[in-house]
Formats: sequence, C-alpha cells, structure tokens
Amino acid sequence: MQGIIREIRGAWAFIERNFNLVKRYWKWEVVFLAYTIANTATMGFIGKGAVSFGATIDVNYLVMYMLIGSILWGYLSVLFEIVAETVAWERWEDTIEYTFMAPVKRTTHLISVCLFSVLYGILRSGLILIFVSFLFKLRLVGANFAGAGFVLLVASLSFIGLGVASAVLPLISPEKGVQVVHIFQALLLMFSGVYYEIDILPVWMQKIASFSPATYALRGMRKAILYGSGQLYEEIFPLLVLGIILLPMGIVIFGWFEKYAKRKGLLKRSG
Repeated sequence: MQGIIREIRGAWAFIERNFNLVKRYWKWEVVFLAYTIANTATMGFIGKGAVSFGATIDVNYLVMYMLIGSILWGYLSVLFEIVAETVAWERWEDTIEYTFMAPVKRTTHLISVCLFSVLYGILRSGLILIFVSFLFKLRLVGANFAGAGFVLLVASLSFIGLGVASAVLPLISPEKGVQVVHIFQALLLMFSGVYYEIDILPVWMQKIASFSPATYALRGMRKAILYGSGQLYEEIFPLLVLGIILLPMGIVIFGWFEKYAKRKGLLKRSG
C-alpha cells in the first residue's frame, strides 16, 4: 500500500511539474496556441474556398470536416510534443540524469507525463473549437460531443503509446530527435486522412492506414460531430485494441532505449 501511495505521489509530482513548466513559459504557450488557431482557421477557410469555386456540398459540412481534421492534428501534436519535449527540456535543464535516478517507476513517470499531455491537449483543443465555432458561425446542433469526446479519450491510449515510443528519438539523439518526431507525426496523419477520406489513397497506403489509430479517431469524431451518430462501435473497438497493444509496447520500447542510453552515456549533454 505504501508503494502505491508513493507512486501516486510521484505521478502527481510529474504532472504538477509540467503545469509549472507551462506557467514558466506561458508566453510561448500563447504564441503556439495562436499558431494552432491560425492553422486551424486556415483549414476552415480552405473549406469555404472550395465551395466558392463551385464545389456542390454544404459549406458548414465541408468547413467542419476540415476543422475536425485540423483540431485532431493539433491534439495529436500536443501529445507527441509534450512527451518528446519533456526529454528535450530535461536535457536543456541538465536534469535528465536526476529524473532517471528518481525512486519512481519509469511507467509511473511516463504515464503521468502522458496524463498531463491529455489534459492539456483536451483543454487547448476545446478552446480552439470554441474560437472557430464563433469565427465560422458553425451549426453544431445535433452534434454528439459526448461520443466525440469518448472517441478522443479512447484514441489517446494509442496516441500515448506512439508518443512514448517516439520519445526515444530525442533521448538517443538530442540534436535532431525532436525534429524526427514531427516527421513521424506528419507521416502518421498523411496515411490517416486528416483532410480527406482514405479511399482516395493508393491501395498500399490504405492498408497502412488501417493500422493507424488516427484513422479511426477521425472517422469516429466526424461521425459524432457531423452526423450526431451514436453508433461508434466500429471505430471505438479497433481503437481499444490498438491502445491495448501500443501503450505497453511504447513503454517497453522506451525502457529498452533508456538502458541503451545509460549504457552508452548518451544522457549527458556533452557525452
């Protein structure tokens, strides 16, 4: 029982530390939030522009279709970036060795960072959705927000697993690791149909897309918000399966590379 309490306290300490980092660099948080809002709004204007060029489709539907993809991209970016940049921040502050020597299980450390990223990502995505709803005067009557939120929550398990696995890149390569995480994220979303249906992709890309949790997350959120559908089982079930596989796999992969980094002396900034 004491061990469980110690792990819970350790998890809360990591969550609190990340909130303190946000407060410490709040000006940069505002800058990146503004960038994400601008990027999301741009996607919405592209949807309106397609209608002005003669696309025979409801403008509200097309704008919402584009915005859902952009907001999910932003959410996924937060999960990946916070987990990966936590390692980078530790390197910049020269505290990564102390963190890895702390009497807290690595699973507790990683899961707590991921929980913070989920909370922060949902909060930021909610603010963006509110802003673009007023900007484009979106009609959201009938949208199943509860279903969309549940899909996002289930999808977070898989996204966390992928984020933890990708965090090994800045761990073993402080120079270019974070940039490679962004490349991996872009590839994942390209295969998942962020701004288009995956049916238009070549067959081999569609097969890869069937293994991406973002594919099912996008479908589920669009069903819930655009159609108000409550029949989301077809999207939630594969998300659960992928989450059960990817989350433990990500933690195991991080553990392997942590041991490798320690053995090779890669944790030191000048190692």
